[in-house]
Amino acid sequence: MDVRLRAGLLRVPGLLCLVHALARIGAEQEVENLSGLSTSPGKDILVVRDNGTTCLMAEFAAKLMVPYDVSASNYVDLITEEAEIPLSRGAEVRGKCGTTESELQISWLDKVYTLKLYFVKEGHNTTKRQEAVWKMNKIQFVYDSSERTYFKDAVNPGKHTANSHHLSALLTPAGKSYECQAQQTISLITSDHQRTVTLLLSEVRIQPFDIRADFVFSEEHKCPVDEREQLEETLPLILGLILGLMIVITVCIYHIHHKLTANQVQLPRDRSQYKHMG
Repeated sequence: MDVRLRAGLLRVPGLLCLVHALARIGAEQEVENLSGLSTSPGKDILVVRDNGTTCLMAEFAAKLMVPYDVSASNYVDLITEEAEIPLSRGAEVRGKCGTTESELQISWLDKVYTLKLYFVKEGHNTTKRQEAVWKMNKIQFVYDSSERTYFKDAVNPGKHTANSHHLSALLTPAGKSYECQAQQTISLITSDHQRTVTLLLSEVRIQPFDIRADFVFSEEHKCPVDEREQLEETLPLILGLILGLMIVITVCIYHIHHKLTANQVQLPRDRSQYKHMG
C-alpha cells in the first residue's frame, strides 16, 4: 500500500473525532436572557434560538428551598435551617434544542448554583388514540453550601447535587405551550438521600418544542389548577345569570297569564247571582 495513502487512512479517525466534536459544539444553540423585559421582578424570560429561529422559550419565577445543618447553641447538637435561594435575573443561560429532547441550564453566582431542566417529546396513549405530548422529565440542581449569601454558618459545607425522581411534569399536547400561574412544588432528592430540596415554580409559560413564530408562544395549555380557579371565579357569575334569566322568564309568564285571564268572562262565585246572567 502506498505510504501516503496509508498515512491518509490513519488520519481519518482523527478527522472523524474532530467532526464529531464540532458537531457537539454546534448542537448548543444561541441563548438569550430577556428577564429585563419582564414586568415582574422575580420572573425570568429565557430563549434558546437555532439558526435565528426560536426553538425553546421559558418564562417563570423560581426559588429553591434547601435544608442544611447549623450548630445549636450548645455547639454540640445540630439543627436544620432552610436556605431560600431565588433564581437570579442575571443568570448565565445555556440550552439545547432537539426534535424529541431539549434542555435548559441556568447558572448564577459564578456557577455556585446551577439549575438544569430537561424536556422530552413522546407518544401518549389516550382512550381513542396515541397523541404526541411533551413533558419535563428531569430536574437537577447543583449547589455549594459553603456559599455564604444563603447558607449562614453551615456545618460541613460542600457541593451537593439534587435530582428529581421519576418526574413527569408539565404534561402538554405537542405544538402547544404550557401555562400555569399557580405555584407548583417539585421535590428533588440529594445524592446522599438525606435531604429534600423543594423547587417552587410560579407564573410559568414554557414551550420546548414546535415553536412556529420567533419569540412567540403557541396556543397555551392551562394547568388543572388554573382551570379550576378560573371555573371558581366564573361559576358565581354563570349561576347569577341563570337565576336572573329564570326570574325574567317567570315574570313574563305571569304577565302573559294575567293578560289572558283578564279578557275572559268572570263567573260570580255566589250562585245566587246566576239568575241575573243571560
